[in-house]
Amino acid sequence: MPNIVIIGAGSGFGRVLSADILAHEALRRGGISLVDINAESARNVAEWVKALVRQLGVPVEVRWATERREVLAGADYVVVAIAVGGRAYAGSPYYDEVMIPAEYGVEQSVADTLGVGGVFRTLRTAPEMIRICRDMEELCPKALMLNYTNPMAMLCWAMNAASRIRVVGLCHSVQGTSEQLARYIAKPYAETRFWVGGINHMAWFLRFEWNGEDAYPLLRKAAEDPEIRAKDPVRFEILRQLGWFVTESSTHMSEYVPWFRKRRELWEAFGLKERRPAKEATARWDWADPKFLAEVRGERAIELRASREYASGIMNGIETGVPFRFNGNVANDGLISNLPPGCVVEVPCFADREGVHPCAVGALPTELAALNYSNVVVQDLAVQAVLEGSREKAIHACMLDPLTAAVCSLAEVREMCGRLFEAEKHLLGHMR
Repeated sequence: MPNIVIIGAGSGFGRVLSADILAHEALRRGGISLVDINAESARNVAEWVKALVRQLGVPVEVRWATERREVLAGADYVVVAIAVGGRAYAGSPYYDEVMIPAEYGVEQSVADTLGVGGVFRTLRTAPEMIRICRDMEELCPKALMLNYTNPMAMLCWAMNAASRIRVVGLCHSVQGTSEQLARYIAKPYAETRFWVGGINHMAWFLRFEWNGEDAYPLLRKAAEDPEIRAKDPVRFEILRQLGWFVTESSTHMSEYVPWFRKRRELWEAFGLKERRPAKEATARWDWADPKFLAEVRGERAIELRASREYASGIMNGIETGVPFRFNGNVANDGLISNLPPGCVVEVPCFADREGVHPCAVGALPTELAALNYSNVVVQDLAVQAVLEGSREKAIHACMLDPLTAAVCSLAEVREMCGRLFEAEKHLLGHMR
């Protein structure tokens, strides 16, 4: 009977993932434990999941806790989706990680994966992720961690380096983009096939087919339509100039390369905007929402509709032995031959009763490997910075970030990082 722990469950994601789990017959037994440092959120999500369990009439025990160690013992799967230091996308420290670089002309679009924001998010988040691994080593050493926390590649890399826990990083960009591509070429999604490899948020559709035929000509034809091109201007420009379609959105992709955000006229040409997060974080969830309360009380049926997230499919594949295909973030053990060993790559994987099996992609086209490598070297230095507690390596990571390097001098990057270390000194005491 699977024992599932969700850390960081006190949000809408905790409910989505729990519903996904309960949509699978093989997972309708055992237990679901919901962990969040906010007791009110953890309790409310647990009450909602209990209501769904009652509605389904299944023997699943639902628990909640504010301390993960209370529920980790004997876990089979541990799903992690956390924010460290504050809200993920509002208030401090996120506000500083966007606004301080902006003063130097570094206009990040999301700042959660790469760049100055991604590096500093790693510095404050990776130590907690490693502590979760340490608890798992003690309490559930055979469990599989499914990580949804960003920066995906850097956190998974740090955990792989520091722990023996099995970790697979999960994102929804492959699912989302493949659905978008089907819409762009106006074909049924079920008739398309794809093969994707690269790194998280910068993986590439190495094959995209419709009814067994190459669909890239259809995609290039669709890109001639101004209305379609305007929906994805950065990615269609990458397609036009480099010949391949990338997995993450135009907004995200614009900050991973040096070409789109370094001058205002470029922003305007590609329909991009400044990122200006709220300075103060406010409550995200209204637990007094009438619909939510009616569902908890059993007065309104909860709609059981599976999301596009991979986690429950992986669990179901392992529990039933029925293979489940997904794209996962795993250590590069020869999977992509022209990216560094040990870095985290996003490749096709299968989950079955024997576990998770990544697929070898081989060598990427040189231009794609080069773009990936420009991000991987930043990730590598950020991970080294965490593991060694080295401020200097963190600064070097920011210096090598493609967008930051396109805008700033080396001295400006060092000054910028110094200000961020000061702003986050309460979170970065481990950095020397």
